[in-house]
Amino acid sequence: MSQHIVIVEDDAVTRRRLAGALRKQLYRVSEAEDAAQMEAILARDPADLLLVDINLDGKDGLTITREQRAASNAGIILLTSRDDQIDRIVGLEMGADDYVTKPFDKRELFARVKNLLMRIDQIKAAAPAPAAAAQVGAWTLDRSRRRLEASDGQIEPLTRAEYELLDAFMRHPGVILSRDRLLEMTQHRQGAPEDRTIDVLVGRLRRKVEADPARPDWIITVHGEGYLFVEDGN
Repeated sequence: MSQHIVIVEDDAVTRRRLAGALRKQLYRVSEAEDAAQMEAILARDPADLLLVDINLDGKDGLTITREQRAASNAGIILLTSRDDQIDRIVGLEMGADDYVTKPFDKRELFARVKNLLMRIDQIKAAAPAPAAAAQVGAWTLDRSRRRLEASDGQIEPLTRAEYELLDAFMRHPGVILSRDRLLEMTQHRQGAPEDRTIDVLVGRLRRKVEADPARPDWIITVHGEGYLFVEDGN
């Protein structure tokens, strides 16, 4: 069965055109004009990916992102206006995987949808195994469940983007990785000069794995170059 995409967009023309274009790419597409319609669709047919407009009436796209990230592992791409820089950052902090600015190039959107769905399939296909666990300070990273576990039983879930960034760091300990390289490794795209996606994700990871996020032991900023993951925490 083809992958299911739910478009949550209150502009009917934009929604229908986008739905038609995605159906031509052989995806199953459902349309919702607000959160209530989206929730009714998801109750009967869970989504692989949500395309959510930030500026919805009633429950907005940021609220939808927060709620759906807590409830499911569906991919989330936010549709934003060009002047919504703050909303884009907040959206990423709430767990969105990516964003596309309006008016968007359909080819760019299709590429991002394809890449995100491919990563989702790869994560789903990963089988649980002892080797899927790795130590990160006081936490153990459970790759099969995509979460952090403490010795006292505390669980800290990771969004897809957080998991992929932490995994990228752990696969390259002691190597300085530029923001552009990290963006290519985790989002499979190149960043613009003002793109703060990696910085936002690093901030979220530090709040989860570092004893003192303001003085990190594990994910170190190398000014002018990028970030470095310290394998032994020294």
